[in-house]
Amino acid sequence: MSEKESLRDRALRYHAEPRPGKIAISLTTVADSADDLALAYSPGVGEPVRDIAADPEAAYRYTGKGNLVAVISNGTAILGLGNLGALASKPVMEGKALLFKRFADIDCFDIEVTTTDVEEFITTVKNIAPTFGGINLEDIGAPECFEIEQRLKALLDIPVFHDDQHGTAIVTAAGMLNALELRGKQLADARVVCLGAGAAAIAIMDLLVELGADKANIFMLDSRGVIHAEREGLSPQKLRYVQKTNKRTLADACEDADVFIGVSGANLMDETALRNMAKDPVVFAMANPDPEIRPELAREIRDDVIMATGRSDYPNQVNNVLCFPFIFRGALDVRATEINEEMKMAAVHAIRELAKEPVPAAVIAAYENIDALSFGADYIIPKPMDPRLKSRVATAVAKAAIASGVARLNEVPVYDEGL
Repeated sequence: MSEKESLRDRALRYHAEPRPGKIAISLTTVADSADDLALAYSPGVGEPVRDIAADPEAAYRYTGKGNLVAVISNGTAILGLGNLGALASKPVMEGKALLFKRFADIDCFDIEVTTTDVEEFITTVKNIAPTFGGINLEDIGAPECFEIEQRLKALLDIPVFHDDQHGTAIVTAAGMLNALELRGKQLADARVVCLGAGAAAIAIMDLLVELGADKANIFMLDSRGVIHAEREGLSPQKLRYVQKTNKRTLADACEDADVFIGVSGANLMDETALRNMAKDPVVFAMANPDPEIRPELAREIRDDVIMATGRSDYPNQVNNVLCFPFIFRGALDVRATEINEEMKMAAVHAIRELAKEPVPAAVIAAYENIDALSFGADYIIPKPMDPRLKSRVATAVAKAAIASGVARLNEVPVYDEGL
């Protein structure tokens, strides 16, 4: 049996046994007697109903709303598999719910919406939003995802977060700042090439600009090459990164570039492009399951490269689980009305700084074939199993929500670091 077949068999068995799926609903209170049932349902349930009708904020006191997130997709951009429809996205949405619960103890409902119509999707989410304390949008194709998120944020008074955009951007930015620091370079001066122009690419570039990158130093490429001023029919998002340049190919764009960010497809960065980069290049090749260039090949071509990928079997995995559970944890716990730029920036710096701290033995023990970890070229991003992430990221996000005026509760939660 091949390795791929073995993985397929293991994955299918994991999802099918001991019962289908990865999540379930459990009770949070007793329901053992007739009196319990009378309190849980009729007639006792009428009392919180009256209180919530009089004061909607009472829903946070008497229901699970404040610890409940909807993970919502229409299946138009499932992982690297494309538009396979809402039902096919359900294993991914259940997986996201599993990660919310496992890492941040947040309850989730996965919701798959069978429409590709933007208006219909927005209306559906708007109408079910009162159930939830937050909305995590997932695997929705570009450019529709930009409009969907923007409009839902304006319509709702709870956090709306498209993780494919912002989660990827936050973890990428944290690792990028550390990699540049190790190479003695500043983001403001760095020449950046981004291969890919979809939701994640745009969000990464937007966040890097917020952190100090110069748009004049950013060259973005889509399937037609460099996004330049002579091109027509560009989306509003791509127009933000138009360059007046004669560069047309990836190899052209990579000339003297300090940073390559790939959110595109397998094996799209060739030897010429990497050799063209400046001294001490930083390469984030994040296409999954196969990166734009494999680390083994990159290091054969350039022994001065710092590499990150989206894979767990290489150092420096850019994994959204480093941030999204904890961003929602902090946002929910101060009852934030949104996840704003200040909160995202706080998450970036919390993740970045954690990678510089000594790594506890308990974290190293969670990974086979790792004997030690310390801040350096092969450790610029914390490991997903590091329990300190919850405390550091959620606290930073909660503080930023309070400071920026979007929190309805102004007491910073205290979290156990779990060691």
